[in-house]
Amino acid sequence: MPNPPKRKRHTPTQIIEKLRQADAMLAADQSGGQVCQKLGVSEATLHRWRARYGGMKAEEARRLKELEVENGRLKKIVADLTLDKAMLEELNKGKW
Repeated sequence: MPNPPKRKRHTPTQIIEKLRQADAMLAADQSGGQVCQKLGVSEATLHRWRARYGGMKAEEARRLKELEVENGRLKKIVADLTLDKAMLEELNKGKW
């Protein structure tokens, strides 16, 4: 049984470039299926990219990605501190 193809991760800059190419191909009267095949992505992926990155410039997309990473890091810190606080409250009540 053959192995499925590995997923390729695209950078925000690559995504925006592919969206520009897709717009140009669609303006040249190519079908959505043809565009997706030439770009090497599914129609669902292209639709998701448009919803997320449509109208953005490469620098804006890069900044968005940086903010998402920072937001995840901060959420983890908040979760750790909340757990620490809960443990200290339990110790303070004398229920240990």
